[in-house]
Amino acid sequence: MTVRIVLADDQPLVRAGLRVLMADTPDIDVVGEAGTGAEAVRLAGDVHPDVVVMDIRMPGMDGIEATRLITAGSDAARVLVLTTFDDDDYVYGALRAGASGFLVKDMALEDILAAIRVVAAGDGLIAPSVTRRLIEEFAARPEPARPPRSVEGITGREREVMTLVGRGLSNSEIASHLCISVATVKAHVARLFTKLGARDRVHLVIIAYETGMVAPPR
Repeated sequence: MTVRIVLADDQPLVRAGLRVLMADTPDIDVVGEAGTGAEAVRLAGDVHPDVVVMDIRMPGMDGIEATRLITAGSDAARVLVLTTFDDDDYVYGALRAGASGFLVKDMALEDILAAIRVVAAGDGLIAPSVTRRLIEEFAARPEPARPPRSVEGITGREREVMTLVGRGLSNSEIASHLCISVATVKAHVARLFTKLGARDRVHLVIIAYETGMVAPPR
């Protein structure tokens, strides 16, 4: 399966560099480039990519609003945010807007390609330490006047699994912690997606914090 991506970044050299690096990757195809958030939204509607690799700081419509618009539909493209370590405030907004994960701009090519594949497959990218830190910091800054969510209709075991997902543990780490198989963990996570209407693992993390199942670090 070929992953079709759109590169959205206001720096032509960044887009050109990524396109060149991906040219010899048979399962990833760059189907469009955008220099603004508005262009990214238009392209996402025109070419229907699997993933939009989205910069945050762009002229006019920024990457956060573009992410919100792109991910609004039920069959929408998934968004992988391009960030630097000083972009944290923007990343929190991108998560709320529907982003499925993050790329750090100085990552190795292999890690960038792996991140694109993970998000295209329907998961959220929360394993790298930088992303875990961002998730924790994001959760510590809830939107003002946002009513707390309630979690209903999940089993005690599913609640345990969701709490550990919210703490940033991988499926194998959760399996070890609960003394169950990785396959069982995956089944619980899949049921949580369905029951809670979560689009991916990152969304489960957000719900876990917003419902108080996991307390943000202080």
